[in-house]
Formats: sequence, C-alpha cells, structure tokens
Amino acid sequence: MGLFLRRSGAKTSPDSLRYPVHMGKIAIREARGEDLARVLELYREGEIGEGQSFSPEEALAQLAVFRKYPNYRVFVAEFNGAIAGTYELLIMDNLAKRGRKSAIVEDVAVGKQYRGHGIGRAMLEHALELAQDAQCYKLALSSNLNREGAHAFYETLGFEKHGYSFRVEIA
Repeated sequence: MGLFLRRSGAKTSPDSLRYPVHMGKIAIREARGEDLARVLELYREGEIGEGQSFSPEEALAQLAVFRKYPNYRVFVAEFNGAIAGTYELLIMDNLAKRGRKSAIVEDVAVGKQYRGHGIGRAMLEHALELAQDAQCYKLALSSNLNREGAHAFYETLGFEKHGYSFRVEIA
C-alpha cells in the first residue's frame, strides 16, 4: 500500500485531522449541506462529471441519500477556512476475501488556486486512515485516462496501477 501515510497507529475521527501546510492549515471534515455549492464548483473546475451536474438543491437531496448508506461519505478540505478540495469515500463489505472490507475513493477535486499546497495529499491520507481504521484490505480509486497529471500525483503518493478498469455506458 502507499507509503505516504503517517503511521501513528492512533484512531482518528474525520473532524480531528489537521495538517500544517505552508502558512495555513488544512482541516478535513464531512461535507454539510451548505458546502455543496462549492463542492459542485470544485467538480466543474476539475472537469469531473462530464458536464453533468446537480443544482445545489438537487445535491442536497443526493447527500441525504448518501447518508442512508452505512459507509459512504463526502468530505471537504478547508484551507485557511475556505473549502479548497473534496472527495468521496465508500467503505464496503465484501463476500470474497473472507469478508474483508475495501474502500473506494471517488471524485477527488482540488480548486485550481489551491493546487500545490498539500490538499490532495492530505485528503488521500485522510481516506487511507479511515480505510485502515475500518480494517480494509485495500483503498482503490480510478481516474480518467486523459488526467495524466492526476495519475502522476497518485503515483507519488504510493498508489500503483493495478489491473484494468472497465465500464459500459448505460443510457
């Protein structure tokens, strides 16, 4: 697994992680309804969603759906009090591998003006810590083939290309 994580062994809650970065601090917490307009902006900046986006009101209804899932959360990263990044994390039980859990990161986005400040790194460290705390055997993510900069970034964090990702367009 990745070598980028602080391996303190201490359990952490999503609200307790703070990372000193440059002149400011990064705080990662679960997204709230009032954060969703900014989260949607981050998706647009990162070209996530292929031009399909919720309105903030629709996103609020979708967030309520997510909260019904036992382990699906949307997180935001604040840098000096401003929402600078976001990601989603699903931790799921598996029937294979003797029921060991796995985790999937989705929709990682950092605002253009905040890139290079350690925000993406902090968010992925946060995701990995939560996956470790849940005793997952792996943390996976996928990335569009044309996002070569993101691929290089993920590799610097210890993620490795593994297998193939397949999809079929439905409707």
